[in-house]
Amino acid sequence: MAKSDELVKYITQRVVHYIDTPKDERKGRTKQKEPWSMKWFGMIPFGVSLWVGKKGRSVESNSRKSSSDKE
Repeated sequence: MAKSDELVKYITQRVVHYIDTPKDERKGRTKQKEPWSMKWFGMIPFGVSLWVGKKGRSVESNSRKSSSDKE
């Protein structure tokens, strides 16, 4: 009997605490969901995106240098 009483007491405390907290605070506490690509493939997509981003920036900077050289 004591364990069931403790369980009811614990659940009641959690519910009361939940009700007492403002709605804005409860919404702010939710955890951000990670992208599916990170969940399924880990750091590989992130690394590839960084690598592609660097290549894209270097191509842009090279084209800017060559266009400024032509002027």
